[in-house]
Amino acid sequence: MKTAIVTDSTAYIPKEIRDQLNIHMVPLSVVIGNDTYQEEIDINTTEFYDKIRKGGALPKTSQPALGTFIETYEKLAKENDAVISIHLSSGISGTLAGAEQAGEMVADLDVRTFDTEISCMVQGFYVLKAAEMAEQGASPDAILQELNNMKQTMRAYFMVDNLDHLHRGGRLTGFERVIGSVLQVKPILHFENKVIVPFEKVRTRKKAMKRISDMLQEDSNKFNIKATIIHANYENEAIAWKEELQATMPNVDFTISYFGPVIGTHLGEGSMGLGWYKIN
Repeated sequence: MKTAIVTDSTAYIPKEIRDQLNIHMVPLSVVIGNDTYQEEIDINTTEFYDKIRKGGALPKTSQPALGTFIETYEKLAKENDAVISIHLSSGISGTLAGAEQAGEMVADLDVRTFDTEISCMVQGFYVLKAAEMAEQGASPDAILQELNNMKQTMRAYFMVDNLDHLHRGGRLTGFERVIGSVLQVKPILHFENKVIVPFEKVRTRKKAMKRISDMLQEDSNKFNIKATIIHANYENEAIAWKEELQATMPNVDFTISYFGPVIGTHLGEGSMGLGWYKIN
């Protein structure tokens, strides 16, 4: 059985890696003013942050059209028996639901969907593992079982400079719980039950990043880890953080990724995240 791997653009897997591993990407879009851009195709991350820095209304985001999924699956049906379609959390987007609906409409193709319950390169970890297994001829059942195993140790935390984006975009649950009168509060957020919720309130950006680092350190004392540092147009800070963490955690395999236009719309420039999972 030949299995194809599909994901959406919010995994932020570089095109060269997608091409190398035969990963098929369906883009989400951002709407800035009267213009709509498919992320990773019509607009890159630097261009996006440059545009929103100029001010104006907060950009809007939209999930892929049903027809885009159908077209993708129909093309894949010509050379594949099955598809595993891996997407950002169903709690913050209807993308997964669109993938499921499209899968039911395409004949002669076994479409399986997987809810990562998260997004960005942490979502990408699942996609990369699925693609590697598919290349080795693993069955859809075996791939999905491994993805569910990964989910047991998958963790991710992020901090934002300003909660306005999440609040205005309706993506933050429990917003009032983290807002106080004290300035410089940097709430650490995470996904819980598929939605973004507060994890802890921390004073200052430095302390928030230190708290997240400490949680990674705790897990790295127990097992080998693959981790990703995710930044919203703060690449230099991400590189410095990676170097700092690598010095004390030699058993962690680090990569650097980014919050692209769609997720960046909801988090804002300057956000930082760290995600990881146990590897053998």
